[in-house]
Amino acid sequence: MSEPRKKPLLPRKVFVLRVLRSLALALGIIGVSLGLGILGYHFCAGLSWLDALLNASMILTGMGPVDPLHTVAGKLFAAFYALFSGVVFITSVAVLLAPLVNRFLHKFHLEFESPENDSKDRRRAADPKPGDRVK
Repeated sequence: MSEPRKKPLLPRKVFVLRVLRSLALALGIIGVSLGLGILGYHFCAGLSWLDALLNASMILTGMGPVDPLHTVAGKLFAAFYALFSGVVFITSVAVLLAPLVNRFLHKFHLEFESPENDSKDRRRAADPKPGDRVK
């Protein structure tokens, strides 16, 4: 998905499309996770659809549960859903930041490996001075 190191930066329009695609993917991951949470709280804990939505969204955002759970199945689901939600949060942040970090690192490499620096390195390698180390 990323361009090779020696290639120039992508045009801004292509980069924006890449960011939007990552945003859509992150929202999809969050949406599916929220749906799983709603179904789990409704069927395992016996909560109404609205209460299941509230609990699932609060757990997914890291705020914590709202309604007390009285069934063993509901409590087990809540425990596993809380662990799952932590992984979803980290994954979503990584998906959102990946294009930005990639562009930053790519730009950094392009600036570091400018043609000016390459020609200086070639000259140094061609005629070493007495104190230079050989690579």
